[in-house]
Amino acid sequence: MGKKLIEAKKRVERTKEYPLEEAVDLLKELAYANFDESVDLAVNLGVDPRKSDQMVRGTVVLPHGTGKDVKVLVFAKGEKEKEALEAGADYVGAEDLVEKIQKGWLDFDKAVATPDVMAMVGKLGRILGPRGLMPNPKLGTVTFDVAKAVKELKAGKVDYRVDKGGIVHLPVGRVSFDKEKLIENIKAAVDSLLKAKPSAVKGKYIKRVTLSSTMGPGIRVDIQSITKKAA
Repeated sequence: MGKKLIEAKKRVERTKEYPLEEAVDLLKELAYANFDESVDLAVNLGVDPRKSDQMVRGTVVLPHGTGKDVKVLVFAKGEKEKEALEAGADYVGAEDLVEKIQKGWLDFDKAVATPDVMAMVGKLGRILGPRGLMPNPKLGTVTFDVAKAVKELKAGKVDYRVDKGGIVHLPVGRVSFDKEKLIENIKAAVDSLLKAKPSAVKGKYIKRVTLSSTMGPGIRVDIQSITKKAA
């Protein structure tokens, strides 16, 4: 552990749950890296991910994006190809892109596909699936409305899924973001998680919220300061 991280950790009370505004202020104060660190949210949920009726998965369009330039690839043909390009897609194609990816090319962050080409895209399941790049109708990335899908992904739409430990990890911006923008992104992310609450879950749903920057320590956030519904 580096000296700077040790010093930063000393300024954070491990068991204290900081009000959201105070947590964001502290996070920005403690950022010490010589690059614009990503700000990440970790939410511990009271779910059992092994049970299919307690799986938490969804998407959220962050009001101010993630601060990352997202490269979007679209599998489409004909008019939809043109529509995707006009919406700002970085790469558009069909058989040519499938072949390129099969040869090892993966220089993109998100993929969208129209339903009519999914049989072809399905061949890439073993390559794209483990990397979280496979288009999925549940996430809105298998659709004929490619313009909307591309614009949302470019604007900061992120997808999330609870891991085996019952935790959801979400990027919510950069350290350089204004405090208010980070707060709005965090509230949007937590609100989305609340809406994704499985009906089978009983008891406390959101158990702990932790905020951190790429290189910084975790800061526990008071759930009530994000939304009164969260408890």
